[in-house]
Amino acid sequence: MTNLQLAVQFFFQIAVILGFCQIVGLVAKRMGQPQVVAEMIAGVLLGPSLLGLFWPNASAGLFPKDSMKVLFPASQLGLATYMFVVGLEFRVDIVQKRLRSAVAVSVAGMVVPFALGGLLGWLFHAKTSMFPPKTSLTEAVIFLGASMCITAFPMLARIIQFKKLSGTTMGTVALGAGAIDDAAAWCLLAVVLASFDGDYRHAVVNIGGGIAYVATVFLVVRPLMARWGRAVDRAGTLSESGLVVCLMVMALGAWITDGIGLHAVFGAFVMGAAMPRGVVTRDLQARIEPLTVALLLPLFFTYSGLNTQIGLLDTAKSWGFAGVVLLAAVGGKGIACWLAARATGLDNRQALGIGTLMNARGLMELIIINVGLQRGIISPTLFATLVIMAVVTTLMASPIFEWLVGKHRPSEEPETPVVNSLAPTAGT
Repeated sequence: MTNLQLAVQFFFQIAVILGFCQIVGLVAKRMGQPQVVAEMIAGVLLGPSLLGLFWPNASAGLFPKDSMKVLFPASQLGLATYMFVVGLEFRVDIVQKRLRSAVAVSVAGMVVPFALGGLLGWLFHAKTSMFPPKTSLTEAVIFLGASMCITAFPMLARIIQFKKLSGTTMGTVALGAGAIDDAAAWCLLAVVLASFDGDYRHAVVNIGGGIAYVATVFLVVRPLMARWGRAVDRAGTLSESGLVVCLMVMALGAWITDGIGLHAVFGAFVMGAAMPRGVVTRDLQARIEPLTVALLLPLFFTYSGLNTQIGLLDTAKSWGFAGVVLLAAVGGKGIACWLAARATGLDNRQALGIGTLMNARGLMELIIINVGLQRGIISPTLFATLVIMAVVTTLMASPIFEWLVGKHRPSEEPETPVVNSLAPTAGT
């Protein structure tokens, strides 16, 4: 396809994606699901799991292979921009206040599901063909453990926003723990890939680079941005050039973390969290969030769905494996995080809410297992098994949250953040 044809096809894809997401969203709303879950399901349905399965010609016409070269960078831009917005809302002060809870939930949400996933990895490697022969036992154990302990960080952020939990203890502890868990999971993936390639330098760059990036942003970039933010507060509005600077900073953060193997979402999120509170975050949210949520983010969900093929589970045995994985995922993540939150002094409703939210895997799971499939670490059957786990745990999150917490939601208003000046803090 020529560049002009790719551009024309891209505009048509946008129209179809947005329209289909809205249709699925109407159904999801009746079932108590947020729009973000509808977008995830819509993305899967537009891929080989439904459209490509029953109408392959229509699927090939709508999403030709060449068009992925345009859809992929647009989807990554949407994801990174949205996580930047999530970072703008992220309450570092509450994380500092509830650091013990966030760390405890994070550790429990990593250790327990990793142990269960590692056990299943050992069993699957020894007793089944769900791992290719070239995948070693150690690689199987670490990869499946990492897959089980990951949290749907972008999905979690949107569900928290949908539930109006942004800035609350429940929402901020869950986000903080989810960010730590996902960063750790990507580091584990780096170890697996390094072992697979026989070169551990990649893992060193991944882990060491991530630590250095976070330290640099909060110890160097954040103080510099805070000084600039006080000048913006005095002016009362963020200028067009100021908006451009913030977008440049976001893009650089995404580029750095993607380059070291941690994925662009973490770089963008950390940069958002480092932005000065006050007029800067208020105006950034007002200008960036509507277009990002309405237009760009659905492209990411659709692109991920195009790589998902649930139909690979075609035997009772494979569905049985999927059930075992699902039980281990729910027990290892949800229950462990609930108990950890309770152990650090949070009340039972808050702890239940955090455990339920942390259990959602969403498309971060799809991203990590797509990497595993593309590199030949897992088989297509295990890939489909983990897709089922990701979809079901995400679908469970909202209704179980309402059942356990919704009717007894803690009467907690978002706490007033510490800002850089006397400027208004709307939108933070």
